[in-house]
Amino acid sequence: MQRTTANSLGGDAPTSNNGRQATQLVVSAVRSLPDVADETRPHVPGLLDRVGMSGIETVVALRGTSGTVVQVPARADATVDLVDPAAKGIHMSRLYLALQQGLSDTELTPPAVAEMLRDFVDSQANLCSSAHIGLEFEQMLLRSSLLSSNAGWRSYPVRIDSQLRGSRVEHSLSVAVTYSSTCPCSAALSRQLMQDGFDEDFAGQSMIAAADVRAWLGGERAVRGLPHAQRSRAEVTVVFEDADDFGIVNVIDVVEDALGTAVQSAVKRADEQEFARLNALNLMFCEDAARRIRSAVDGAENVQDFRIGVRHLESLHAHDAVALVTKGVPGGLTADTRPFGLSS
Repeated sequence: MQRTTANSLGGDAPTSNNGRQATQLVVSAVRSLPDVADETRPHVPGLLDRVGMSGIETVVALRGTSGTVVQVPARADATVDLVDPAAKGIHMSRLYLALQQGLSDTELTPPAVAEMLRDFVDSQANLCSSAHIGLEFEQMLLRSSLLSSNAGWRSYPVRIDSQLRGSRVEHSLSVAVTYSSTCPCSAALSRQLMQDGFDEDFAGQSMIAAADVRAWLGGERAVRGLPHAQRSRAEVTVVFEDADDFGIVNVIDVVEDALGTAVQSAVKRADEQEFARLNALNLMFCEDAARRIRSAVDGAENVQDFRIGVRHLESLHAHDAVALVTKGVPGGLTADTRPFGLSS
């Protein structure tokens, strides 16, 4: 009786003559597979700035606030330039494999990404001189309630772009933060309506007891108008070079602290009242929000450039109110007209 090959986990099981012949045929077929990218030339030669893949399904390994490293789903862009005008194309599978191996096995840090970029260039056999990696994922953070002893998860969209040019690696980190904004103009108009209501209800009274005023303030007649507030969104991009950590959580905290009214997760009545109080203390136009964030980000350690875009999803208007500001580095980030590129 002939013995067949062992299963895929086996190592030294003997094979039949027919099995050896089949294996040789497979090997021969693999060796003779055509490589169009390597063996042919383009009909129209020329250099290309970026060639590669976009929207790659992958994971990134992030260190949580507890210190544990966990894998989270991500989408990646992986590209290189093409500096040989006579080359038909690059070796995309090499980029894919280098990306998956680097992201799966290593915590996501600037040095780890820089190493992947160098692997990209080395894998292309002199076809390229620069490389780019873009990553999009959600940063999950457990946020405590404002007053009650509760907590809930918040999800923050993040994008990281890393570029290798020569020996220099530059990173940009973009985060999106959702917050509440109460209109200062609407608040002033609402206060005037309250004053008008007070004059109407207490007309002709020169002396008013404090208890009566307090009771009036707690009643429905005092509420003659309410300032409009809306869910709002800030997207902040910072550019830096040498660093051991992307500082994602730190950037999110800086932005939320500057605004003062980040949206909440677990909310009891005491938390809701505190949120109302904070909104009253932090009345802001979109211009105010952008300036607050700029003041907090400008001058931060290792930040070479930044772009800030805020968008107030108006509850009064059918359109949004927006404000954009950059650090103003020559040749750096610009206040482009569509800064809101991160997924909601």
